[in-house]
Amino acid sequence: MFVRTASDRDLEAVKALLVETWHATYDAIYGAEGVREISGRWHSVVWLKQLLRRPRSEFIVADTGTELAGMAYAAIKENESDVVEVEELDVRPSMQGKGIGRLLLGELEDSFWGCRLMRLEVEEKNSRALDFYRANGFVELHRRAATRWVDATIVTLEKRLK
Repeated sequence: MFVRTASDRDLEAVKALLVETWHATYDAIYGAEGVREISGRWHSVVWLKQLLRRPRSEFIVADTGTELAGMAYAAIKENESDVVEVEELDVRPSMQGKGIGRLLLGELEDSFWGCRLMRLEVEEKNSRALDFYRANGFVELHRRAATRWVDATIVTLEKRLK
């Protein structure tokens, strides 16, 4: 297993990983159709390609040599240059609990050495993700209603970087 920067050739595999992971995580919360709609917007190859090209960001994958086990994406906030936002961190359901999420998170933390804070948002009902981030030093900052597309509460978490 190794972590590397994602490239154009990874985007179809990243999309498939995201769709699989989101269905496993959110079907029970939003329903399969709701997840399909969200994935259609947020996990398209066109959208992923835009993320890959975005300045002041890091798009990484955990590669087993035969498949992608996970992916993560973070970017420095435009209006807060010392804050990095983790926008996506997903591990293939069959690979969860094996340290891959921690490996990806550690790589993101090391990639933004000039930032003082790392921030992210998690759906309140995604207790596994909340537990993971809390175990890795994140604390709750606040809660808010989700977007107009879903009826949910979003928890914002933050961690001070070294």
